[in-house]
Amino acid sequence: MLHVSWEMMIFIIIGGFVAAYVDSVVGGGGLIALPVLLATGLPPAIALGTNKLAGTMSSLTSTISFMRSGNVDLKAVRGLFFLSLLGAVCGTMVLRQIPSDFLKPLVVVMLILITIYTIFRKNWGDLSTFRQFSTKTAMLMGFAAFGLGFYDGFFGPGTGSFLIFVFLMLGFDFVKAAGNSKVLNFGSNVASLATFMVLGSINYGIGIPMGIAMVCGSLLGSRMAIRKGSAYVRPLFLTVCIILIGKQIWDIL
Repeated sequence: MLHVSWEMMIFIIIGGFVAAYVDSVVGGGGLIALPVLLATGLPPAIALGTNKLAGTMSSLTSTISFMRSGNVDLKAVRGLFFLSLLGAVCGTMVLRQIPSDFLKPLVVVMLILITIYTIFRKNWGDLSTFRQFSTKTAMLMGFAAFGLGFYDGFFGPGTGSFLIFVFLMLGFDFVKAAGNSKVLNFGSNVASLATFMVLGSINYGIGIPMGIAMVCGSLLGSRMAIRKGSAYVRPLFLTVCIILIGKQIWDIL
């Protein structure tokens, strides 16, 4: 069992809080939480599982916050939740057979395109124009939910940003796109967490305190997003996309 000093535990709690604050709105919290866990000396596999435990606690909190505020379209995400969960199970199973690093260049390209598109569509996501799925959009969204769930289980970085982008394309505003994406992201997190638990790849002594801190960060972050609206979520979304691009390029180089 890894011994963690009080100083390191404070570092974990602060890092978890900040990670969840960002992740509760636009995703990308793993960019902060995972390096924090690796700094404790946890092996990478254990750090991933511990991060997933804390992240799932955070994701549940922000999902509930968005749902209670009415910023989740339950009709739109109800069936998609299970597709996301199923996709994550498949992705995690495939990850055990083949490495996922080959996806890094593709992820960079996709994030760059999303960032450019969002920057040039200045009023995009200010108002919600979504009414209901057509047969075509329902099928496309089903594939997207399963595919991004698979991606989350197989690789992960940028899943929240990709989900928000998909919901924006459907006509949701930034806040509802964030709320809907958290529901699907929670589904894929649950599936991945269950796999890590079965494999015994979680340090509960670190994951639970970090998770409690992330619950607090999620509450504050989601409430800020709900109160301030798209004018707050849009720049945060762009910032996280740019940081994700830089992180993936750094990893490749």
